[in-house]
Amino acid sequence: MGINVSKYEFNSKEQFETKLKALHTEDDDGNLIPDFKFTVIQIGHIKVEDEVLDEDGEIVTPAVMGDKWHVDALWHDLEDHPYGWRTYNIDLDSEGLHGFLGINYLDHKF
Repeated sequence: MGINVSKYEFNSKEQFETKLKALHTEDDDGNLIPDFKFTVIQIGHIKVEDEVLDEDGEIVTPAVMGDKWHVDALWHDLEDHPYGWRTYNIDLDSEGLHGFLGINYLDHKF
């Protein structure tokens, strides 16, 4: 199985946090213990439209940020996305905005 990398687009940060918490078991002291090995990087809202500048470099129209919450994940020894995550997976034809050092997304995506 090895390592897989996935990129996700959740409807909100809160939705992502709920999905992330579901990947853990709470111990008797209230600590969240991961159910398996993974790394998650929150990208957040991404720019979907560049700002427009005038000839002096002043902003005429500000950049437009998307309303989705973007996350990259590195999964260890899973055959597929964790339960409830596949729906939010996005498939890119490049590394995107973030990459895990030494692990190519295109070679390791689900």
